[in-house]
Amino acid sequence: MTDDDAHEGATPPRTDGGATGADETALDPWGSSTVDDYRKLFEEFGIEEFDDVLPEVPNPHYLMRRGVIFGHRDYRPVAEAMVNDEPFAALSGFMPTGDPHIGHKLVFDEIIWHQQQGGDAYGLIADLEAHSARGIPWDEIDEHAESYLLSLLALGFDPEEGELYRQSENEELRNLAFELGSKARFAEFEGIYGFDGETSVSHMQSVVTQMADILYPQLEEPKPTVIPVGPDQDPHVRLARDLATRMRFFKVSEAYASFELEDEERALVAKAYEALAEDDAESDVRCVEAAEWLEAEAPDSTALWDTVETLKAGGKEPLRPRVRFFDRNATDEAFEALIEAIDGEKRVYEGHIDSFELTREEAEELARQVEVDNGGYGFVPPSSIYHRFMTGLTGGKMSSSDPASHISLLDDPEDGYDKVMAATTGGRETAEKQRELGGKADECPVYELYAYLLANDDDDFAAEVYEECVGGERLCGGCKEQAAELMEAFLEDHQEKREEAKELLADLDIELESSRK
Repeated sequence: MTDDDAHEGATPPRTDGGATGADETALDPWGSSTVDDYRKLFEEFGIEEFDDVLPEVPNPHYLMRRGVIFGHRDYRPVAEAMVNDEPFAALSGFMPTGDPHIGHKLVFDEIIWHQQQGGDAYGLIADLEAHSARGIPWDEIDEHAESYLLSLLALGFDPEEGELYRQSENEELRNLAFELGSKARFAEFEGIYGFDGETSVSHMQSVVTQMADILYPQLEEPKPTVIPVGPDQDPHVRLARDLATRMRFFKVSEAYASFELEDEERALVAKAYEALAEDDAESDVRCVEAAEWLEAEAPDSTALWDTVETLKAGGKEPLRPRVRFFDRNATDEAFEALIEAIDGEKRVYEGHIDSFELTREEAEELARQVEVDNGGYGFVPPSSIYHRFMTGLTGGKMSSSDPASHISLLDDPEDGYDKVMAATTGGRETAEKQRELGGKADECPVYELYAYLLANDDDDFAAEVYEECVGGERLCGGCKEQAAELMEAFLEDHQEKREEAKELLADLDIELESSRK
């Protein structure tokens, strides 16, 4: 799953394909998600390429450097908070339907890394989701929940600087879920998740609970928050971002007149205003003048003629750039408080306030502060980062239901060794062809083990394995032997640390046995 380009020196290998055997792109948080080409996610779902933001990330994790973390939504506010030593948070959850395996370790590592960069870290057990969406009995959930928490602690999560919780035991979370539910609609659940008349109400409730999980780190104060997940969880992130916006007291936008415009219309008016103001800086630009300019200068479109009609209706009203605070959910007290808080020239209308001296950024900050001061949440839309699915050791997708396809973090170290030795590879039919043509590291589950886990932070080592493989120097037998030994050592070390973490977990304020039987 790496590209075919040559790599020089310590340049880390990059991944760029999808799960072997996948033939479509489908994102289902509870089903069998498949991605045949991760680049399609940029076009089909609006996920952004992580490479674009990577230079802005201080001390990036090796999963970022190697392209395992391939995409993001709005990660820049999180990166900026790191650079400026400002508050930010990271949260992800684990559905306790089985033992934690090496695929889950990606998320564990991402949470821990963000904590080490100074962020507030949250790890949650999605037990309500496991019970409602998968029908897992509570006693089985309890067993698996403890196992996930032990592995997270063993890998370095600091519970004194972070928070661990179970959905079912967190009253603040449930209260937030209730409030968010007032802004969610069944029609959305139909469109996003395919819910229908056969979907249980508890399953729908679990979705709203997950929305509350994503926004939970902002209960004390609004701050950039990143959710590290696989791309199959992107539907949850999109809905959470929408709900965060709907909960806000005020919408802040740029405006030019007393009336409201759509985004395309606003862009057209901006062009007309800039052109006319430049031509005659001494006189006001009138709405009707902007309409005439657009008729003469702008390319034909539906948005154009809607804008022209709106401007003509505005007549002689001057066009003036301004920032608009639109009342979305504000109480009367909050609306009045915002009026008082806006300094300089302003105009107050029934449903909005226009400021002529604030920048858009200043207005956003002021609106959030007034909201928080008057009992609102002031949510910052949550960000997300996406890592690639690990290929199963037997080829195809890694699956918890197929023990041979994955390595559990609870596997006996010798069993882990044996699974690696039995794994499918990207090698050629014979050693001679391997030396002649080189191996296909792009399609090799064993190489993935090096890139995702076994090379750890050593980019030189990961690059060496890749280059020796594609250059024909490295044969599959020796490569698997080395990987198997590293996997055995990793499991031994991790399981020792899990034992040490049991005492730590026992001292934490988290219920390991559910009261729901």
